[in-house]
Amino acid sequence: MVRGLIVLVTGLLALAGPAGAQGAPSRFEGWTAAIIQADWRDGHGRPIEAFDNARRDLVKGFQDAGFSRADMVDYSLRTDVPEPTPASAVSTGMMQTAARATRGCLIYFTSHGTPEGMVYGDDLMTPDIMAGAVRRTCGTRPTVVIISACFSGVFVNALQGPNRMVLTAARRDRTSFGCGADERYPWFDGCVLEALPTATDFLSLAAGARACVTRKEQAAAVPLPSEPQLFVGADMQMRLPTLRFTRPTG
Repeated sequence: MVRGLIVLVTGLLALAGPAGAQGAPSRFEGWTAAIIQADWRDGHGRPIEAFDNARRDLVKGFQDAGFSRADMVDYSLRTDVPEPTPASAVSTGMMQTAARATRGCLIYFTSHGTPEGMVYGDDLMTPDIMAGAVRRTCGTRPTVVIISACFSGVFVNALQGPNRMVLTAARRDRTSFGCGADERYPWFDGCVLEALPTATDFLSLAAGARACVTRKEQAAAVPLPSEPQLFVGADMQMRLPTLRFTRPTG
């Protein structure tokens, strides 16, 4: 009888696979995620691939961290393609996804920036416009907004709230780096991708990305460092440590 029980238990364990193989449920189940590449040109207007490279790999990186692809949209706003995506389709897609995935929001933009706002296709997204878009999409649910662009610190004041975390690639009066034709990613996006595999949550992701940016800028001896900015609202200070990233198993 004992031998039979041992055989039965062993068989069940074999069916279940290695311990922890199925992993814990993701803390981001039911979260909307949107990753938007809003420019595709260098400073001279010539096409580059760095922003699109970042968009594609960030989709995979955040999936690995626990975000569901079914509740994730990603868009490229480049117009030098046969069927360009209009900006209106981005808003519609984000709203539709947020209507069914209501527990939280992650919105990530990668683009060029100016002291007045962020390049958004052929338009300029100002802080007020972005704040309205985030409010309509995410409401009062826990929300993380990441903006990879020069001067992106200009968005912090407009986006801040108790339910928000805002991470930007630069302070409001500084450029960020790595948007040339010879770069795989803008430096900030590359640093987010470098930090993601070992980050435990969004706070450690921000710390890792900022440290990586500092390292790259010091190695390149840039005269004015970008100084990525971080805002964490009062509610999010309590919530973020509980929103731990998960990792692929197997």
